[in-house]
Amino acid sequence: MSLKKQIEDKFNEALRAKDKNTYPTLRLVVSAIKDAEIAGRSKGIKELKDSDIISLLKKMLKQRNESCDVYQKAGRNELLENEKKEIGVINTFLPKQLSDQETKKICEETIKSLGASSMKDMGKVMGILKSKYSDSIDFSKVSSIIKGLLS
Repeated sequence: MSLKKQIEDKFNEALRAKDKNTYPTLRLVVSAIKDAEIAGRSKGIKELKDSDIISLLKKMLKQRNESCDVYQKAGRNELLENEKKEIGVINTFLPKQLSDQETKKICEETIKSLGASSMKDMGKVMGILKSKYSDSIDFSKVSSIIKGLLS
């Protein structure tokens, strides 16, 4: 079953159950997918692939994490809790992220296999990691790990 279909099914299920924690977030996700599909029609794309939907969900997740930081600094706990609930709902559709230790181990192995020795090789390492682990690694963490290992 496609990721889009899973999201739509979960949305309909939450709507029927009147789950006020889930369906508003899923409504935002479904509308974001439809917006992306409409934008893609001009480029000849009829339906989004699962990888496109995952990137869209990651973008939404990043926005909510940034909002959490702002709300926490401003002391707006009620808005912070709402954002955290939305993050939880969005995370259910994303592939499981590797832990920091697993990510570091993969970075070390990739550096070793490429024979990377300086910061000049960072692009090569990142390219390999993105091709193999694009869905399961948080690349905001990878950058700092690789910098630490190569310097």
